[in-house]
Amino acid sequence: MKQIVPANTTKQLKLFVDFPHELYKNDPNYVPELFIAQKDLLTPGKHPFHENGVVQKFLAFDNDKIVGRIAAITNKNYVSFTGKNDGFFGFFECINDEETAKLLFDTAEKWLREQGVTGKIIGPVSPSTNEVCALLVEGFNEPPKVMMPYNPPYYYQLIETNGFAKQTDILAYQYLISTYNDTRMRRLHDLMQKRLQDRNIVIRKINLKDFKNEAKKIKEVYNSAWDKNLGFTPMTDAEFNYAAKDMKLILDPEFCIVAEHEGKIIGFALALPNINEALIKVKRGRLLPTGIFKLLTGKKKVKSLRILLLGVIEGYRKAGIEMNFYSTIIDNVKKNKKINEVEASWILEDNLMMRKAIEDINGKIYKRYRIFEKQI
Repeated sequence: MKQIVPANTTKQLKLFVDFPHELYKNDPNYVPELFIAQKDLLTPGKHPFHENGVVQKFLAFDNDKIVGRIAAITNKNYVSFTGKNDGFFGFFECINDEETAKLLFDTAEKWLREQGVTGKIIGPVSPSTNEVCALLVEGFNEPPKVMMPYNPPYYYQLIETNGFAKQTDILAYQYLISTYNDTRMRRLHDLMQKRLQDRNIVIRKINLKDFKNEAKKIKEVYNSAWDKNLGFTPMTDAEFNYAAKDMKLILDPEFCIVAEHEGKIIGFALALPNINEALIKVKRGRLLPTGIFKLLTGKKKVKSLRILLLGVIEGYRKAGIEMNFYSTIIDNVKKNKKINEVEASWILEDNLMMRKAIEDINGKIYKRYRIFEKQI
């Protein structure tokens, strides 16, 4: 007999975090999340999301066996920013069974209604668009890049069967260094560089010695540059500082660059080494006893990079900054003999300007993700 149980105890939290390891144990493309990171993300007092949001976790059991999980999520920042009384679902994992999926979604919707949500339920977001979000719908043939989702193809049907429809698609572009055209790239790069210089716009690497002040300025750009993106929720100071502290551990200034106009940061781009190449070998996401060594040694051998943040504030778009960011990062990648692939993600399907910037340097769509919605 199947039943849904709130996952509120320490033991249930462990079961919630560990369930995907069993579900994907035969999937060669599955990358386990680090246990400690997932545990903190889901624990009030550990992750700053919980200062303005609630994540209610649920586990689905078939007799004594876990067969699914989901989280129902409220986000006061989102409601305040958008004026929409929507809720969210995230951390969805389930066996290929429509009955189990229906129990999970029905439970999440019921909980959201009890919290006073009257708009839509949107997802998957885990727990917001500032973290891992969306469902993979195309491109199941290889592991995800760092901080990107992965799921079996059948999730699409389980979600649609429960009344959800497409809200938007988000795209991942792939750029293979082997397709690098030095002459064309240099011509485009120099043309954009000259245009920016004429406007007194400088492209430079982040200053790690002044990281605290740099991060503060970048946060302002982040919350401004993405404010019109569908479902976006601005980061609080605590959330941004939390993320920045984690990213600094693997950040390379060659791949974190800013655009400045007369001393003011007006745009930035951040690319991170794809540590999923190392994490895929860390069993069950445990750093101890041997996972830490696999992570540290594997990190040095990473062959791919993900451009995960790239934005320019209003008033400076269409000046060529976006394309210059891409070409600068790829130019720096070219100097690194180990890296042979760059992913640019995620990019909203209707963000034509950003898409053109990566397509102009020969980037190709190779993965597609979807965010769904349903009226409560």
